[in-house]
Amino acid sequence: AELKEKAKEVLLPIVQELKKMPNDVLVEGHTDNVPIRKGQYATNWELSMARAYSVIKFMEETGMDPKKLAGSGYGDNRPVGENTTAAGRAKNRRIEISLLKSE
Repeated sequence: AELKEKAKEVLLPIVQELKKMPNDVLVEGHTDNVPIRKGQYATNWELSMARAYSVIKFMEETGMDPKKLAGSGYGDNRPVGENTTAAGRAKNRRIEISLLKSE
């Protein structure tokens, strides 16, 4: 769930653009379906929520208004790739950023 420097480099210009918009932002975390056996997170659901939070924290640290930020975790429940291959599982370990309708 910890953001790598490369991820921060990719996210920074996105955050700079999002700051200009009036919309609230939803950050969704996702995982593959491989059960967690040890480590900091007991379940994939917890890991997915931690992924979302790490992005939200970065957004806030780079100047986004925290009142505009929300997060959720879906665990392995919304795959975009097949969990039967390494490439598919890699696609499922992701975050998604959505703009919410502004009033």
